[in-house]
Amino acid sequence: MLGSIMTSHSPSPAEILNLAKRTLEIEAAAVLQLVARVDDDFLRAVETLLACSGRVVVSGMGKSGHIGGKIAATLASTGTPSFFMHPAEASHGDLGMITGQDVVIALSNSGESAELAAILPLIKRRGAKLISMTGNPASTLAKASDIHLDASVEQEACPLNLAPTASTTVALALGDALAVATLHARGFSAEDFARTHPGGALGRRLLVHVHDLMHRDAALPVVDESASLKQALLEMTRKGLGMTAVVDNDSRLVGIFTDGDLRRLLDQDVDVRSAMIAQVMHRQPHTVAASDLAVEAVRLMQEYKVNGLLALDDDGRLAGALNMHDLLRAGVV
Repeated sequence: MLGSIMTSHSPSPAEILNLAKRTLEIEAAAVLQLVARVDDDFLRAVETLLACSGRVVVSGMGKSGHIGGKIAATLASTGTPSFFMHPAEASHGDLGMITGQDVVIALSNSGESAELAAILPLIKRRGAKLISMTGNPASTLAKASDIHLDASVEQEACPLNLAPTASTTVALALGDALAVATLHARGFSAEDFARTHPGGALGRRLLVHVHDLMHRDAALPVVDESASLKQALLEMTRKGLGMTAVVDNDSRLVGIFTDGDLRRLLDQDVDVRSAMIAQVMHRQPHTVAASDLAVEAVRLMQEYKVNGLLALDDDGRLAGALNMHDLLRAGVV
């Protein structure tokens, strides 16, 4: 396919692959060189973010702006309220979003972005702390900052050494390091992360509990232990879960009967028309606490190789029932 669109002036497939590999090597090396620059200035930047009582405002022009938008999103999703502000728009009113309680993170590879330089005095006048990420510690932006993080690279991955490639990768990695170090120092947990991602798979796994999904009250299949097998089968048909719980007079769970039990029963010499549920029920049903995370129900079903579980309340009484279909519909599985 590639060879069919080549011209006499095009590089060969081998040259293209070599260039791609070289790009990755240059960018990987540039990121590794950052390790030596994670120093006291980086610690001060983390401390400044932790002490921020307002918002973290991230700004940058062009490709730096795209990276800044991602850094702002990462900070916001990991416990540090943050948003991206376009520096050109800042000069036309958006600067009003910055307060003296905020921290500004400004990105510019050259450190001489005209749009950022124009708003630096106003940022300082408002009393906001300024953290910069540049490739030039002697630049206007770096010198105006309270804290400067060195994001310089020896060369861009672009063969012309012009297009922002290695420099944007380094800025992104440095921003990720800042966000990760800050979330750790803040004590940000997996559950905290889930609360900012309720629509994602992690959110469903860490926020959805058994009691959110289980069938309860009138929808819960349950019969008394004095019931006949016929009554139990009618209850299973009405509730449609492929099982019914069996309880004693004190609503304590004493057994379960499932579709699988019925199939196995038909292979035995048992009169299903006259049998009592107490004769044929399974007396050690697998259960889960109603307060458990739904993902625990998934684990138990997989461990016991069953498709449904009965849920108990804090007093050990029957509270509900759920099956694998409920977990699939909720996106927990």
